[in-house]
Amino acid sequence: MSLANRARGGFGEDMVSRWYERHGYRVIDRNWRDGRRGEIDIVASSPDGVIVFCEVKARASAAFGHPFEAITPTKVARIRRVAAAWLSAHPGAPSGVRLDAAAVLGVEIEVREGIG
Repeated sequence: MSLANRARGGFGEDMVSRWYERHGYRVIDRNWRDGRRGEIDIVASSPDGVIVFCEVKARASAAFGHPFEAITPTKVARIRRVAAAWLSAHPGAPSGVRLDAAAVLGVEIEVREGIG
């Protein structure tokens, strides 16, 4: 991954973290990694106590497609596996969970709740 793409990804994750916080969520973890399974971009707790695992895709433009196009069924399955690993590593976490996806296109944010 190029340095520019890595910076764009970090920018997108920062924006989405702030979006969650503005909507009453508490960001618990960022870029949590399970060596075998992969990484969760954002883990947050909703105002009603649900643990939210969010995959963030950020692009400067739609020239290579909308960011949501990169979140395939295979990617959702990976997010589920990493979310299960996070829950195992955090005993006592609330049992309610949700998988979200966030697209950052330029400076516009769209969050889709409950993707899988």
